[in-house]
Amino acid sequence: MITFIADMKIKKSLLFTLILVVIALFIHLYSNDPVRVENQYSTGIYPAFSRFLRYLFGWLPFSLGDVMYGAVILWLLWKLLKGIKALFKRRLPLELRLFPHQGTLQGEETKKMLAKIKWEGKIQSVIAGFLKMVRFLMVIYIIFNAFWGINYNRIGIANQLQLKKDKYKLADLKIINGLLAEKTNAAKQALINGQIQYPANKQLFSKVHAAYQEAEKIYPFLKYQPVSLKPSLWSWLGNYMGFTGYYDPFTGEAQVNTLVPKFLQPFTSCHEVAHQLGYAKEMEANFVGYLAATASKDTLLLYSVYLDLFMYSNRNLYITDSASARAFSKQLIPAVKADLKEWRSFNKKYRNPIEPVFRWIYGKYLEGNQQPQGVLSYDEVTGFIIAYYKKYGRI
Repeated sequence: MITFIADMKIKKSLLFTLILVVIALFIHLYSNDPVRVENQYSTGIYPAFSRFLRYLFGWLPFSLGDVMYGAVILWLLWKLLKGIKALFKRRLPLELRLFPHQGTLQGEETKKMLAKIKWEGKIQSVIAGFLKMVRFLMVIYIIFNAFWGINYNRIGIANQLQLKKDKYKLADLKIINGLLAEKTNAAKQALINGQIQYPANKQLFSKVHAAYQEAEKIYPFLKYQPVSLKPSLWSWLGNYMGFTGYYDPFTGEAQVNTLVPKFLQPFTSCHEVAHQLGYAKEMEANFVGYLAATASKDTLLLYSVYLDLFMYSNRNLYITDSASARAFSKQLIPAVKADLKEWRSFNKKYRNPIEPVFRWIYGKYLEGNQQPQGVLSYDEVTGFIIAYYKKYGRI
């Protein structure tokens, strides 16, 4: 009777697992066609669904996603402690648990029966545990992709703007480095001359929203309403793990690490909003953030975006021509160099053995989602900027 009930549970569990695997396989096959993803999901289903999530959770003054992550971590710790406790807990012999009123059973047949029950129990336990793990992974995969992840397979912003993204040359890199150095210096000088101070979080997020409203006039597909941009509850942890912001696809919220240097936060905010709009790849989110920031004409946003883009393009140039890269870095005015020094000091202060591990894991995640360069995918925004410059003659 016990074996029969266990077999029934296994069969039901296996059926449910197979259903989830089929759904996950369907999502994977659907995502294999970028044109289909672009025309049906990324510009059809996803925008409506993401707006729904932002209407649902965006009004909350805190990040619901961060609270959920915290709850999951506490739950996992509780399960771990419970498992450790179980290892040290004494249990009654199997025969006493099965036949508590008969004491220890004797005889060869009884021993064989108990051994068989014990062996079948172990097998069923292993199978049940394996199926439970598969179901958990499948549910995460399905929700993640259905809510947002399919966007990794879209054609993307280059197609929407009809940009010709060829492999750029060293001369292109030098031109962009020079232009970005000039733009960075000019924006920083304007901040100094105007004695402009960095705003509070709420004001900053309002500026980012206003930037996307301006961008929408030029690029209608960048419509951003309603707003769901919030300070991360885990900013202190982000300092040690190396993240400045992140998007939560389960709640549609964008979080910003508000403890990093102030001049980084405007561009980070623009970048995370781009993720909310369905630009999943990091280089595309960087480029969309650039489009929004430059459409706004807001000096705070301009300085943040041009400084970030200069650092990306300068790193790319350094790989092939380190002398030229250093020469362009020397063109930055002292106030910009002071900000870069603050940035380096901040990174040094929070350097720890865990961050490289986290970066490696995150890099593998990016590689598994159509970004073979891993964490260096952020730098690939340089190719978009060069293509944009060649088409429009400005940055």
